[in-house]
Amino acid sequence: MPQPERCSASPSGTPSADTRLTARRLRKEEGPRRQDAGQAGSKGYGATLRVAPIGLVPGLRDEQRAGAAPLQSVLAASHPTAHAVRLPAADTDPAGLVGQLRAYAVDHRTRYHHTWLDDLWTRSQDPSPEHFVARGRDECLAVLDRLQEAVRTVSPATDPCQAGGEGRIAEEALATGLLCFPLFPDEPVTALRRAACTAGDSDSIACLTGAFAGAWPGADARSADRTGRIEYRGDLLAPGTLWDA
Repeated sequence: MPQPERCSASPSGTPSADTRLTARRLRKEEGPRRQDAGQAGSKGYGATLRVAPIGLVPGLRDEQRAGAAPLQSVLAASHPTAHAVRLPAADTDPAGLVGQLRAYAVDHRTRYHHTWLDDLWTRSQDPSPEHFVARGRDECLAVLDRLQEAVRTVSPATDPCQAGGEGRIAEEALATGLLCFPLFPDEPVTALRRAACTAGDSDSIACLTGAFAGAWPGADARSADRTGRIEYRGDLLAPGTLWDA
């Protein structure tokens, strides 16, 4: 693969980092309610990073997964989505992934999970919970429409940020991370390399690409040499073992 022109990681002090710090401080000062700590005006990429693992939690019903996803997102920001990781894990062909995500967003455009989100919508300027959800879904649908064309036309040598965005807000992080996956569906390491070498928020984009690439071919697709060199490997394996059990 031709080498991209430059690689970059997200700078410290990004809006998403500020959002997380503010939400953490508010939870500490005012109690544990996530609705009160979440920043209604924020949709930073951190929302999608926390949501991705929900797609892989074993044993959840679709209803539970759909509710837990936005609940994770409002730890700091009020912007949902985890169905994206669930689809590859359920053996969805990468070529049809964007279309299925779009269909899901359309079908659930006004579905507000009251049990999980309670009165979160009242922290926004939306007139109803359905309007609150629809606004977020419409933003995701807009970027998925752009991505549907990009999947067919973008060259692996082209910076994926040019099609999906720099990944500094939730829907762009989803789109650009997702774009890197179908470019190399059976080459997870190459997909991660493409995601990490971008002009945008590379660590976030690569994190999401890794979730998609891991859900599709599975952990066995990675060589023992590479997995053995993962930073903090022992710390990560301990909770992973409990998860698998």
